[in-house]
Parts: sequence; structure tokens; C-alpha cells
Amino acid sequence: MAEVLDPVLARDPDRPALVGRHGRYSYRALDREANRAAHALRELGIAAGDRVAACLPNDVAIAVAFLACMRLGALWVGINRVLAPREKVHILNDSGAALLLASPDVLAELAGAGDAGALRARVGVDPGGARDEWSARVARQPDARPDAELDAWGPAAIAYTSGTTGTPKGAVHSQHNILLPGAVTAATGLYPAGAAQGAVLPLTILNLFVLGPVAAWQYGVCSVAMDRIDAVGVAEWVERERICTFAAVPTVIHDLLTHPDVRPEQLASLVQPLIGGAECPEEFRELYRKRFGADVAIGYGMTEAPTAVTRAEGEPQPRPGLCGVALPQCAISIRADSGRELPAGSEGEICVEPARTGAWAGQYTPMLGYWNRPDATAEALAGGVYHTGDIGVLEPDGTLFIRGRRNELILRGGANVYPAEVERVLLEHPAVAEAAVLGVPDRRLGERVVAAVRLADGEQVSDAALRDHCRALLARYKVPDAIALVPSLPRNAMAKVIKRELRPLFESE
Repeated sequence: MAEVLDPVLARDPDRPALVGRHGRYSYRALDREANRAAHALRELGIAAGDRVAACLPNDVAIAVAFLACMRLGALWVGINRVLAPREKVHILNDSGAALLLASPDVLAELAGAGDAGALRARVGVDPGGARDEWSARVARQPDARPDAELDAWGPAAIAYTSGTTGTPKGAVHSQHNILLPGAVTAATGLYPAGAAQGAVLPLTILNLFVLGPVAAWQYGVCSVAMDRIDAVGVAEWVERERICTFAAVPTVIHDLLTHPDVRPEQLASLVQPLIGGAECPEEFRELYRKRFGADVAIGYGMTEAPTAVTRAEGEPQPRPGLCGVALPQCAISIRADSGRELPAGSEGEICVEPARTGAWAGQYTPMLGYWNRPDATAEALAGGVYHTGDIGVLEPDGTLFIRGRRNELILRGGANVYPAEVERVLLEHPAVAEAAVLGVPDRRLGERVVAAVRLADGEQVSDAALRDHCRALLARYKVPDAIALVPSLPRNAMAKVIKRELRPLFESE
């Protein structure tokens, strides 16, 4: 990753490399700024192996800081800005972050949110503002690339994803992991040469950094860090920078193509944006087909991969659960609980491993493991393959179909919501005795979060009050859209809640 800019630096250093609200860099200027930022990190006491957390909006500063970490051998830890303060503090503590780069509003939010034990420094990033300590530090550093011993296969970033226990886990990735997806897609010529690529979803999410700026630099094009996700704001970015593609969830594209204040000519440069993270209703697929002249490509991926591991080029009427075929660097297998590989057509756990044949054979590696979670790591990587926890079927031609999420993951508008995490927060309310959280279909979001709650004997509380309780402790997208108060939760003989029997409670909403 420290050398990702070098091919373009050697042949066309003045080519545009990065654009954001507060800056515009050529490859030459970005290389210089990343070097200065790396020296600024070193001045703050950061060395190889230290964790650097960043909670920043999409702009040039987050991209520069990411490159700086890679050039020092420090571990990048992105913290999504929409997380609640307590969730942010958990990631800081779990990762043992030594430094936090954050906007002033986040620093103020965290001031009273709890102790972040290992944190040695909190540095404000406020481009053009009075509290921009980071820019001042970077500006006074030398231009030369810092000397550092880098290991392309060692830990380089920690991507947090909630686990089925409700406690977020950090998937650790190497610089090799971060570079491989872009290297494969660059080799396939998937995007128009020379066209700018946007990054509209939060770059604090590692997968989106891999699909956005990192891939753009590997293609030798400009990455545009888009700081607005509303339809009008996205359209302005696309028109101004002539963006050809970006990765988005269906809701972003749906709103972009239907908003009355977005003119078609504003989107003239946009060619088949990537869609992921949520089910696509037929209404959306038809809208996409009409505008882009192609069916929505379907993929399957996860934080631990990182990014996608399969792709289907799209079908007019996709079969339920269609995920497509393995990408060139990956192989997909279906395995029994014992770890034994099952024959085609069998239902079992979806597992991911390096491709066994082809130009990319043996190149892929999943995550290195979960940060400080040896038991979870051993379970996820048992037998030398990554066990996704999802159930699926692999057809004889290699097409994968997902049958269900064994871990009950809810995909709400492209954001992952784990029921156990929301249930844990609901149970912290003194009036709640039991809680069950599930996802129900939604035409726009793919799924929405709902909950059934049994109150403790003699307690009274409204569903609105429970949602307020969740809102104070969870990111907005995790807060249940509806809460049903019930006298009891349906359970099976093993005393486990039968969540499918709760779905009728929310069918009329």
C-alpha cells in the first residue's frame, strides 16, 4: 500500500488523484501530503504496529491519513461517525488505539462517553476551521517518504463488525488483502479508463476504502471523496467531477434516480454504479435497468473477506438467493458442520478460500483473524478456510445461492445490524424482561429492524420510550423502526425464541 501511487507517479505525476470538499491533489501532491502525514504520525509517537483510529467524514483528510498509516506500518481503525458514543469508545478500547483523528464534534461527543484506556492523543481534524490541529501538524513536516520496515502480509487495518453475541469484533487485514480486490478488477478492465470514481458511502468502513480510493489509485484514476449522501448532493458531485461509478446501496441510487430536483443531464457521466449491501426489490431493478441499460449486478461479500467474493452480472428476474460465481481470486465451497466439503447441490455452510486454478490461484487470503479473539479466529478460519456462518447451495456450474443467514444478520439499507446487539441494549432498560429483534422486508431499505418486547411484571413503558432508549445507545440505523409489546415470546422445546412467528406482528406496518 505504501507504493500504490508509484506506477502513476512514474509516468504521469500531475494526473488528478484525490478530490474532496477541502482539497484537490495530483498524484505528486498526494504522495507528498501522505509523506508529511506519516511524519506527523511519527511525531505523535506512532510506530509500526500501533493502532490509529479515525472518525472523519468523506474528504481528503481521511484518505491522506489512511495512506500515512500504511507508509508507517501502523494499523488503521475506522470508526463510523453514525455510531453512538459508547459504541465508538468500545472500538477505541478493544483495538487499543493510541491515537484518534476526529472532527471537533466527535471529540466533544466522546469527552464524557467513557474512558478510552490506551489512547495517548486525540487530534482534531477541522479543515478550514479554527480547531484544525492535524493540518497544522502535517504542514510543518518534511516531504520525503519515511523510512519504515513494512510487511505486506502483516496486520495493516482492523475492520469492526458486530458479532452474533452483540459485541463488535475487529477483523484484521493485511496490506495484501487490501490491494488484491483492486488488482483483480483492474486486470479485468471493469471501469472506463481515465474516468473519476466516487466514494459516497463512509470511508471509515474498510471495505469501502478498498472499493473506493484504493481501487481508483490502482486503476490510475481520480478518487472523489463525496461528503453528501442525499440525492441532490450526490448529483452535484457527479456532475462537477464527471464521476463514472461509485459503490452504493439501493436506497442511494433509488433516490438519485427519482428525486424531482435531480436533472438527468447531471448524471450523464454515471455508468452502472455498483450495488451491494441489500436486497433489490423488483421496482428498483426496473428503475436501474431503464436508466443504465443493464441489470443490477449481484454480489456476495463480507467484512472478513474483505469486500465481495462472488458476482453475478445480473438477471431480469434473479432467482431467490442468487450470489453468482466466485471472483477470480476466490474459491467457494459448501461444508458440513464437521468441515467436510459437500458435493454440488448440497446445503451447508458457505466457506471461502483461495482460488485453486487460474491466473490468481493461491493469491487470496481472508482476514488474518479477529483482533484479540483467538477462539473466534480459530472457529472462523478452521481448516484453513473462512467460515461465513451463512447457509447456501453451490450448483454444478459454480453458481452460489444463499439460503439464509445463520447469524441472523439484518441488512438495513446496506448497513449490517445484528439482532443480539440491539437485544442487549433493549434488555438494559429496567422495564424490559425479554426482547427479540428481527428483520422484516422493506421495499426501499431491503429490510428494516423491528423488535418484540415483553415487559417485566408490573412495568409500563411505551414503544416510543424504548426507541428513545435505543437511540441514545445505538447508531440510528440500528434503532428498531417498530417495537411490539407482547405478553410472551414464542419459544421452541429448547427455549429458543421462534422469530418467524413474530413476523405477523409487523406485516401491516
